[in-house]
Order: sequence, then C-alpha cells, then structure tokens
Amino acid sequence: MNIVKTLPLLFLLFSSIAVHAQEADIVIINGKITTLSDENAEVQAVAVAGNKILQTGTNAQILKLKTSKTKVIDARGSRIIPGLFDSHLHVIRGGRFYNTELRWDGVTSLKKALQMLKEQSARTPEGQWVRVVGGWNEYQFEEKRLPTLAEINEATGDAPTFILYLYGKAWLNKAGLKKLAINGDTPNPFQGLIEKDTEGNPTGLLVAEPNASILYSTLAKLPELSHDEKVNSTLQYMTELNRLGVTGVMDAGGGFQNFPDDYGITDELNKEGKITVRLPYYLFAQKKGTELADYSKWTGMVEIDDHGHNGFNDVDYYVEGGGENLVMDGADFENFLFPRPELPPTMEKNMKEVLSLLVKKRWPFRIHATYNESITRFLNVIEDIDRETPLNGLVWFIDHAETVTDENLKRIKALGGGIAVQHRMAYQGESFIHRYGKKGALAAPPVKRMLALGLPVGLGTDGTRVASYNPWVALYWITSGKTIGGTQVMAKDNTLDRKTALGLLTYGGYKLIKDTLKGKIEKGYFADLAILDKDYFTVNEEEIKNITAKLTIVDGKIVYGNEEYKTVAPATLPVIPAWSPVKYFGGYQKN
Repeated sequence: MNIVKTLPLLFLLFSSIAVHAQEADIVIINGKITTLSDENAEVQAVAVAGNKILQTGTNAQILKLKTSKTKVIDARGSRIIPGLFDSHLHVIRGGRFYNTELRWDGVTSLKKALQMLKEQSARTPEGQWVRVVGGWNEYQFEEKRLPTLAEINEATGDAPTFILYLYGKAWLNKAGLKKLAINGDTPNPFQGLIEKDTEGNPTGLLVAEPNASILYSTLAKLPELSHDEKVNSTLQYMTELNRLGVTGVMDAGGGFQNFPDDYGITDELNKEGKITVRLPYYLFAQKKGTELADYSKWTGMVEIDDHGHNGFNDVDYYVEGGGENLVMDGADFENFLFPRPELPPTMEKNMKEVLSLLVKKRWPFRIHATYNESITRFLNVIEDIDRETPLNGLVWFIDHAETVTDENLKRIKALGGGIAVQHRMAYQGESFIHRYGKKGALAAPPVKRMLALGLPVGLGTDGTRVASYNPWVALYWITSGKTIGGTQVMAKDNTLDRKTALGLLTYGGYKLIKDTLKGKIEKGYFADLAILDKDYFTVNEEEIKNITAKLTIVDGKIVYGNEEYKTVAPATLPVIPAWSPVKYFGGYQKN
C-alpha cells in the first residue's frame, strides 16, 4: 500500500465525517438566549443536532453549521431560555382528567368564573360532571370572596358539580349530592365534615378537618373518561405544559394514583414516542397499613437503574424512586385552615420499615413535609437508618418544607439531601398568615438560606389539585414574594433574583436527582428550550405570571408553536370529548 497516497484519502474521509457531524438539524438565530451556562451566559444563536445542543454563539458562527436540510428559526429578538423542569407536579394523574376539568386558574373575577361554570354546565352531558379542581383562590378575584352555594347551584342547575378549594374544602351542588346519595344520614368520614343545615340536611360543603381524604375520595367517585379520551386528555395536558415552556417534570405520584394500573396511558404514549415532557416519576403509597407491602412489591417489579428506551427518542420516562408519600402516618396535611396535625407515635416505626427497604434497595426517595415539627421526626428516622445502612450518596429530598428551621436544613445537608419547594404559598399565603401570623410567613420556605447552605434546591408547582401547574406563577412568587392576590407574603429580603430563580426551575430540579446535561443551553446538553412571548428578565413583575412560550423544543424536536411559529410546529390536536371544558376555555386563563 502506498502510504503517501493513502494518508490524504484518510484525511479527506475523516474531514468529511467531522464536517457532517457538525451539521445542524435546527438553527435558531436573532435571539436573546439565556444559556445559564457558566461560560457564554447570553448568546445570539443556537444550533441543535439530533437531541443535543451542537453549539451556541453569534448568528454568523451558528449559521456556518446550516445545510440545505437545516430548519432555520428566526427568534426575532425574543428571549430564549432552557426548558422549565418542574420538580413537583402530578402529570400522570392530572393528564387523565385534564379534559374533564374547568380551570379557574388565572381568572380575575368571580363573575367570570361563575359564567364559565354556567356555560360548562349547559354543555356537560348526562352521566358526566362539571368539575373545578384546584389552581385558584378567592384572592385572585376582584371581588375577593368565594362563591356561595346559592351561586353555584344557580349557575349549574341539574348538572352535578364538584368544586375543590385548596386542601381545605369542596362544594357539591344539589345535583351532585343527589348523584352521590349524600343525605342527612351520611356519616362524617375520619377527620372530615359533611356540613348540615339546621334541618340536618347536607348543604353541599365538604370540609377537611384537616384530612383532605374527604375531598379526594369524593373526587375519585366521579366518572372517568374513555381510554381514547384519556389518551387525548394526557396529550392535551402535556401540550398545555409545553405552551408554558415546560419540557420536563418530576411526577410526585399522588393519592388515588395506583401503580401500575393508572400508568397505562403514559406507558402507551411512551412506547409510541408521543410523550412531550421528560417524566421521571415516583411511586406513592396509597393505603394505610399496606405501605411496606406496596414498596416491597414495587421494588421487586422495577429495576430502578433501568430507564428503558422506546426506540423513538430519549425523553425520560421511568421510575425515579419512592414517595412523596411513604407512610400514611407521615401525612402532615398542609391545610392552613386548621391547626397543624400531630403525627401519630406509630409514624417512626412504620416509616423506618419502608425507608430501610428503599435504602437497602438503593431506591431514591422524597418525603412530603410541610411543617418543621414533622421534618424533625423524619430526620430522626433517616439519621437512625443512616447509622445502620449508610445513605452513601443516595438521592433523597424533602418536598415543601415551608416552616423548616436552620438546624434542620443543616441536618438535611449533612445527610446529603435536598429540597423541592413549590409556590403553594402563592395560593395559601393569606390562609397561612391568618393562622400563624405575618412573621412566620416572611421566610416560608427559607429558600435563600437553603441556597446559602449549599443545598440542592428545585422549584415546582405541586399542581393541579391545589396550586396551579403554571410555573410562571412560581417564578412570580419566588421573585416578588407575593401571592396571586397581591399580598406580600414573603419578605423582599428572602426573595430571589430572576436568574437564580430560573436556575431552580431548570437545572435545579435536575441537580436534585443528580441528572446531568439537562437544564442549560450548552454544547453537549440535551436540547430542551423555549422561545418566550415576553422577556422574563425585563417585564414588570406582574407580567411574569402571564408569560407563555412561542415555541418549545424537547429532546431536539419542536413540540409546540404558537400562531407565529405554526408552520414549523406540530398540528393542533382536536380536543375530545366534544363537551370538554378545554375545548372551549383552554387551560390556564390569561386575562
């Protein structure tokens, strides 16, 4: 072989491969791109190849990577950010019911909310219910009050109706009471109240005292959609999240969300490559007394390190671990309309059994904990287990932590844990102040202190049954300190700057689960990003909660585009069933 002749040929061959490897599938130019990278924090353009970020830079630099097959998108000066990653949301459950729900999220007047209720009642068919399930409170309304039962009954007529208010109460109209056969003889459930009038007849008000089981068990009795409607509903919900710039979610399980049966819809969509948000999920214990049996079964069914592959994409869909509910004895209900519940003395023993199993099996875990008193007892259990079976870097974190103390933050750090915080105080801040006073709300939760201690922190929403799933409300709350009603609940000194806050809702959540190469617009990172309709960094703080995406990319594919980008976006999927509130009102209401 003539080496002198062969070397130039090899050089040309490898040069051709290198050039081909630098070809972009998508190029976005003329943007104000916040990369959240340590280098090149703000750039003008970005190139995507496959499902990864190929390069960032100036228009001129990035356009060199364009070929005849490259899709070029002009951002027209819009702000571009990494896709949002909600570290606590209930997508799998929420998706199955999304098309059934009338959302009052974002509605600014009770008059409009009642009109929406009236219109939906008129079109809801026999056999189905009108339901408003979370995401609102009275302080968002200009009237600053809740609807009355008389107003609800007048608006809904013969259409059975269920309206959920935070973790505290729900209303059934007269038709709903009749449908569920609730009468004067119906007993109150444990820690719940069916309100009666002076004649002993139910009024329609259901109250958690403080256990929200009365609310959720009633909701669970309502009719479900058909299989095809659930598929459509889940796709519609994920598109709604994409519309808000969400590209990933940690699903925290939830009450009445049984594994594996209730995961069939998302299992099916994943196999077909149709999931449009990254979706690692946790398994949530469902029944008091069977928690250890459940987790023993699940740890035997699921190989925790096997994230699978559907052959279509690398959109995450796998069991991440156990929680947020590990044992029913550990449920410290965040119902600020009532005093903090005292956890039973059996909690430590029952939680230790479950957590010991998870630690030995090397299953990550998360624990719902609203109050510092609960966190103290949970940490006692975790420290005890760590002495017997060292956590040794196992992923784990506390959810919520509104009243956690500095001492317990240091204990969490010492055990290698993290914290997932949500914007629940944006919806329950006034209720918290009414019960615990203004001082207690000034750093609830103390996010700034968590970051100062070096704890990994992720930001999320805890939608959909209480707070809204809109992540921009979370960013509004954590940067302004205000509730959706405008009350200054968090002290200004405890709020975060906009860049830090954005980091918690992008790469922050991924740091919680030690997932790398996600949450930034940086070479080699997964291509998840959103072009925004308003500049998050310059708009008035009141406008933050109204931001949406113009275009959203997940795993290198365009999954959503508004009217401006409809030529490059997937076609809009028609909503079924035809009576669905989503068809007529959409999701989060932009006023």
